[in-house]
Amino acid sequence: MTWDQILVTISSFFLIALIIKFFWMKPKNSQPNIAVTDGIQKQLIIVKGGYTPDTISVQKDIPVRLTFRREENVSCSEMVVLPDFEKSEKLPEGKEINIDFTPSQTGEFEFTCQMGMYRGKLLVSA
Repeated sequence: MTWDQILVTISSFFLIALIIKFFWMKPKNSQPNIAVTDGIQKQLIIVKGGYTPDTISVQKDIPVRLTFRREENVSCSEMVVLPDFEKSEKLPEGKEINIDFTPSQTGEFEFTCQMGMYRGKLLVSA
């Protein structure tokens, strides 16, 4: 191998490692149980390169209000989908959108963008 082939090979491995770290090994933004205000569990979620926080813990049978604020113009973040609660909403850039529901089962439930690239978890406990 010539020196330029070696340089391209090493650079390729480095870039692959960065891609793997960014997409599959990014740290989770975990959130403890959210406070109940006026009988509703409320959480603001920032949409920018993903969801922050991306893991939210709530209590079963207490109403939940997730407020999404989209701070980017990437097409993947145009919508949020909560399939287990049959909820979805368009997220206009810079605007806060509320999604209200009451979890009736315990477990782990996913919320995603319409393409499934941005992912978050809702942990419901008794």
